[in-house]
Amino acid sequence: MPTEAEIDAQVRAAAFEFLRAQTQVHGEVLTFALLSSGFEFDGHRVPLIGPQGIFKPAVLKDMPLSIMTKAIAEGEERPYDDTFGSDGLLRYRYRGKDPMHRDNIGLRLAMGRGVPLIYVFGVTPGRYMPIWPTYIVRDHLTELTFSVAVDAQHIPSLSEPPVETAGREARRAYVTVVTQQRLHQQSFRERVLRAYQGQCAVCRIRHEELLQAAHILPDGHPQGEPIVPNGLALCGLHHAAFDRNILGITRDRVIRIRVDVLREKDGPMLLHGLQGFEGVRITPPRAQNLWPRAEFLEERFQQFLRAG
Repeated sequence: MPTEAEIDAQVRAAAFEFLRAQTQVHGEVLTFALLSSGFEFDGHRVPLIGPQGIFKPAVLKDMPLSIMTKAIAEGEERPYDDTFGSDGLLRYRYRGKDPMHRDNIGLRLAMGRGVPLIYVFGVTPGRYMPIWPTYIVRDHLTELTFSVAVDAQHIPSLSEPPVETAGREARRAYVTVVTQQRLHQQSFRERVLRAYQGQCAVCRIRHEELLQAAHILPDGHPQGEPIVPNGLALCGLHHAAFDRNILGITRDRVIRIRVDVLREKDGPMLLHGLQGFEGVRITPPRAQNLWPRAEFLEERFQQFLRAG
């Protein structure tokens, strides 16, 4: 009969395999319904998340399976300040303010035993990005937070030689930084596509797998924040054309096509994919406060004119 430690390890391995399979089918972002329904293990239903941020399914005895950062609507603030610290690691808030709450004790146990968890990041209401495996690596008692590191998607077997601590920490620090970038990019994409109702602002194509979130002002710009008014939902063709200054958008949201491309004759794809949108207005979000900011469009349009 398997021990509690063996059951715990088997459940976590099954959870990671479930996430791997689901993200291969659905992409990096999964629905709350899918994560909360979870998977079957030895006749038991194992949800991956619950109503609280720190979640332990009934099949596990002591330690949580996942930690979650709540999804928010555009313009709202998260109830818990889960942020990345100066060391690049996630600072995850305690459950409440009591360090001895059973959920906080459970995470402390996971830290002491080196047990992997799932970090579930809410990108928009009802849609979450799971990251695994993650590890609690420090306990900041006075700050009521834990430091969380992300590792590569590989769980070593007992037969493998142990990795020395410095090498493991360096790897996790790197993977965590890369993961932070993925979270921000995916969050921006989800919020932009949601605002534009899942359609390209130029051609209105509605296949989400073909859509991307384009920055009006780039990341490195002082005002290039990952907010919806600095974004456009564009299909791959129109995103590439916008980035390469083949397609520009005026402050009044009117599409302009570069003159040399307008004059070019190259069949129906060019005619209907680009030239036909000259002088057409983009389709903005329904909520006017989410429309692309005129001053952002103007600055980017001047770049388009210089390129032409």
